[in-house]
Amino acid sequence: MKNLLLTGLAALLVLTFSCTPKTGGKTIAGDTSVSAPAEPSETWDTLRKPLVTEDETPIEYNILDDVEVTPEPEAGWNVDSLKPYNPSHTFQHDLIHTKVDISFDWAKRRANGKATLTLRPWFYPTDQLVLDAKNFDIKSVTFEGKTEQLPYNYDSTQLRIRLGRQFTRTEEFKVVIVYTAKPDERSSYGGSAAITSDKGLYFINHDGADKDKPRQIWTQGETESNSFWMPTIDKPNERCTQEMYITVEDKYKTLSNGLLINSKKNADGTRTDYWRMDKPHAPYLFMMAVGEFAVVKDKWRGIDVDYYVEPKFEKYARDIFPYTPEMLEFFSKKLNYDYPWSKFSQIVVRDYVSGAMENTTAVIFGEYVQKTQRELLDDHLVNEKVVAHEMFHQWFGDLVTTESWANLTLNEGFANYSEFLWMEHKHGREAAEDHELAERQGYLFSAADGGHPLIHFGYNDREQMFDAHSYNKGGAILHMLRTYVGDDAFFAALNRYLKRNEYTEVEADELRMAFEDVTGQDMNWFWNQWFFSAGHPTLDIQYGWDEASKKASVTVKQTQEGADVPRVFDLPLKVDIYDASGKVRREDIRITMRNQTFQFNCPEKPALINFDAEKALLCVKTDQHTPEEWAFMYRHAPLFTDRAEALDALQAPAGEGDAEAKIVFYEALTDKYHGLRQRGLSSADPSNPLVVAAVEKMAASEPDPSTRAFAIGLLSQTGDKKYIPVLQNAISETLPYSVVGAAVNGLSQLDAEAAAKASKVLEADETGAFMPMLADMYANSPSREHLAFFEKNMPKADQMAAFSFFDAYSRLLIGLNDAELLDNAAKTLETIATTPAGNSEWRRFASTKAIADFRNHYREGGNEAKATALQGSLDMIKSKETDETLKLYYDMF
Repeated sequence: MKNLLLTGLAALLVLTFSCTPKTGGKTIAGDTSVSAPAEPSETWDTLRKPLVTEDETPIEYNILDDVEVTPEPEAGWNVDSLKPYNPSHTFQHDLIHTKVDISFDWAKRRANGKATLTLRPWFYPTDQLVLDAKNFDIKSVTFEGKTEQLPYNYDSTQLRIRLGRQFTRTEEFKVVIVYTAKPDERSSYGGSAAITSDKGLYFINHDGADKDKPRQIWTQGETESNSFWMPTIDKPNERCTQEMYITVEDKYKTLSNGLLINSKKNADGTRTDYWRMDKPHAPYLFMMAVGEFAVVKDKWRGIDVDYYVEPKFEKYARDIFPYTPEMLEFFSKKLNYDYPWSKFSQIVVRDYVSGAMENTTAVIFGEYVQKTQRELLDDHLVNEKVVAHEMFHQWFGDLVTTESWANLTLNEGFANYSEFLWMEHKHGREAAEDHELAERQGYLFSAADGGHPLIHFGYNDREQMFDAHSYNKGGAILHMLRTYVGDDAFFAALNRYLKRNEYTEVEADELRMAFEDVTGQDMNWFWNQWFFSAGHPTLDIQYGWDEASKKASVTVKQTQEGADVPRVFDLPLKVDIYDASGKVRREDIRITMRNQTFQFNCPEKPALINFDAEKALLCVKTDQHTPEEWAFMYRHAPLFTDRAEALDALQAPAGEGDAEAKIVFYEALTDKYHGLRQRGLSSADPSNPLVVAAVEKMAASEPDPSTRAFAIGLLSQTGDKKYIPVLQNAISETLPYSVVGAAVNGLSQLDAEAAAKASKVLEADETGAFMPMLADMYANSPSREHLAFFEKNMPKADQMAAFSFFDAYSRLLIGLNDAELLDNAAKTLETIATTPAGNSEWRRFASTKAIADFRNHYREGGNEAKATALQGSLDMIKSKETDETLKLYYDMF
């Protein structure tokens, strides 16, 4: 599951509420053979569950009626009681196989289904079956092949069936449930920032009223929402095989898990597609999709690799899902475990409620990935990383599945880290480190209040687990683990973990045991502080030199505080010691105290001591280097993160005006990595002719689109008309949208007439790629003639683009300072913010923030009456909002 809304909101809030750091040095910062395990004495089935032979007599056991206990929120935990604890699901039955026959009533947004479930008691005999079945009309419940109705109780959430006699764990039985699913007929809906709705089954443009939107049906099962369209045991530690018979109008294509076995045309003009999944997987990974898709076919080692896109994007399908066969090969070899499923399909749907979802063999993506080849010149890494993320889930999440939502990082931490692995393989180590640095910062921003343990049994709502801990922190911890044990051991341990636990569910300690088996080490210390405790180290690092004894020293003070946060982290690290010529030696240290000093014999005072030389530690650190030492680090230390930390430190107030810092930023303009060239641009000295010449060259020919666009923006800020030809040359149909947009925006500062002509051409672009740039440009030059642009494009502004569009709209109106225009706009924005139907969380958040901007404008101008009225609007919006994450963010306005 790829969480984009949470990332987007966090990024926006960083921009909205961020401030300058207090200290310049503070940063976020051989062959292994494995023998096979001994065969267990018991007989095991394919799911590694114990079987009993027919002559065994099960123990009689009375099972009490279910007792539901709701724990108090952890914040209000009574110290005289047990802490809140969310366990893994307790089994009464094992769901072995699910067969679903399903058709759809588009007008009513309902599904008519017949589910045949094969089960057996897990261990203890039972005469009752409890299934998750939410908001159904139950038509009948029988044993397969029987007409006699089984008695049941149904509370619209769970279906409790009385089986008529006790069944033992050696006895399989099949129940048949005929039902109608009504996902749109509920009084309220759940969801989270990661998965914004829990309807399970979604009808898109069900009545065809929107002529610009295709009609589609699709499902979203995670966390426990597939039970809104099929009866099941909807828990992550359950798994079964699957058959799907999907009946649709013949014009539609379908997709589900596993292989399409056959299609049968029916006399009424419909068609029934039969999909079969012959390997067990969790019910939340079941999926369906229906619509008029173009299907582009690839192959990998004889396995079907299919891309489902809207027909107008058919020729871009391989660009939308980039390098898919290559990724399958890369991950299969890296893990020494071949892709385990029968096919790999990827599909783009409209109005998706998340970023993407790793349904086994059939991944769903939101429409944000569906772009033209030219658009992807700017955004290809977004698509690459999300394809890698969801593909890696096919091993970590689908093949081996978290047993409980408390252990979610065993799914999401691995998927997060797959992005690093792919970036490292395809684009180099520096690109991977750049990506990882951003992921760490995302976690550290979210954990500012102390956070929670990575394995978090005390959550209040399982949806809360889809956060920057499970994703970002989980990935960062895997990177630390890889760095600590080494590549050979790391990937050997992952292979052992997969093979030992394939097609079953896991908890964090099973990962630990795989690493212990491979390395021969006790790894509890690592798991205890990183998986089962909260927080991360906060370090103050001081350096010293004693001329008399010729000893250099590093003093590390751990200052982290907080509930469940270790007072002392155990940190084995590397320290690199450089002499003035750049020669380096590496020393091992292990921090085991709150305040600890390490000394090193040196022939002369080191030019630099590089603490955590591998730059893998997840921490916040205040590194007390001098500007000269930071400059030395930039020039001599080998990693991207070394150079990034140096530039960030020199950019802070301690380095402002420093001559050496200015030289380093000039040198950064020609850094081998584009991300650091862009950092160099952000702090380059515009009064230096050499700097301006370098910026001009980058504006003309920099290969990275975002860095070139940044350079164009800087060049235009000089106000020098001699650069007009450079900007005009960047307005080309063959160049990335970001570059062209920056050129037109820059041209508006140097030649307004030429920019106005160019902007009218860009407005006609059908992709909408220029919309954010044009909105920003028009906001910077407020004029009533630009209102038509905003009114035309407001319905289209969504996803990340909604943030910049609505922000520009508010700036335009504030710039015009017309009370009537502001009043009318506030009403329009309020309607968007309070109308979930047709308005995503992105749009609702962005429109609410625009109203807050209007309020602030009036407050600053002394118009308290208007400000009070708008505050009332904001209060009303918050009261009507059902998404708890958005309500939390609204409190910040």
